[in-house]
Amino acid sequence: MSASLALTHLVPLAKEVDENKVTPGVLGFIVFAVMALAVWGLMKSMSKHMQKVDFKESKEPMESPAAKADPGTPTARPKG
Repeated sequence: MSASLALTHLVPLAKEVDENKVTPGVLGFIVFAVMALAVWGLMKSMSKHMQKVDFKESKEPMESPAAKADPGTPTARPKG
C-alpha cells in the first residue's frame, strides 16, 4: 500500500520536469572528474610498475630449487 501511495505522490513531480532541460549538473561533473583523476592515477602507477619489469628471456629454462636439491623425488604429487 505504501508503494502505491508513493507513486501517487511522485507522478505529479515527474510531470513538472522538462525533458529537454535535464542535465547531469554539478554533481555529475564532480563524479566524472573524480573518476577521470582516479583512472589517470592508476594508469600512471601501472606505467611506473611496468617499467620495472624485465622482459628479457633467459636461454636456459628455469628449474625449481626443489628439483635441484634432490632430483630423484617428484616435485608434484598426483591427486587421488
